[in-house]
Amino acid sequence: MMMQGLEQSSAELINPQGQSDVLLVCEHASHYIPENFANLGLSEAERLSHIGWDIGAAGMAQALSTKLDASLILQRYSRLLYDCNRPPSEASAVPPLSEMTEIPGNKDLTAEQRDYRVQHIYRPFHAEIAQQIAARKAAGRQTILVTIHSFTPLYMGQSRTVQLGVICHESNTFAKAFYQQASLESGFDIRMNEPYGPSDPVLHMVTRHGDEQQIPNVMLEVRNDLLIDAVGQHAWAQRVADALNSLERS
Repeated sequence: MMMQGLEQSSAELINPQGQSDVLLVCEHASHYIPENFANLGLSEAERLSHIGWDIGAAGMAQALSTKLDASLILQRYSRLLYDCNRPPSEASAVPPLSEMTEIPGNKDLTAEQRDYRVQHIYRPFHAEIAQQIAARKAAGRQTILVTIHSFTPLYMGQSRTVQLGVICHESNTFAKAFYQQASLESGFDIRMNEPYGPSDPVLHMVTRHGDEQQIPNVMLEVRNDLLIDAVGQHAWAQRVADALNSLERS
């Protein structure tokens, strides 16, 4: 098949020489849709809204990478092209509808068109993560997988007050320990498995590269109105860094 706009690797590795045990991943870092895809039929406002990416998550992840001296893997394309936190078997990996917004460029795709996105977005991104983990293991290094996301304060007409969500399976002892440590800082609304939880299809990344590899892991969701500028991104990165550093020392 001829290339159709996804020539650039979907995985961008930041701070490859980072010394922290933490490996950061941001699956929904970008709203970029190559010109060939004609914005998937969306308006510019729709593409730049939270349906197209996790607003502020990349900035927070990069700040956290600096504070921890941790390697970070960013995903370069909009999740509307392919959501790398979904397996190819999941219909919502290439959503024809996101909340109340129709995605015309994702409707009536042929199997070949869908597979093109799997092969050029999903597989290279996950291959980079697997490669980084394997290299650490070969070097005798520990890995703690931390994925960074953001969520909208208003979803399907419902307000969300939680500020930081710690998302994990019930058996995830590391995530529970992180939650306990993060909750020691008073004045913030931090909750387990809100606004999403194991019953939602959101744990593919940490399951595939964390649970299945027996690697400590946690998925973090920060409300995106708290990440609209560098000040907020750095403040939340510092809170997460403090909690992770406290766990490493304990």
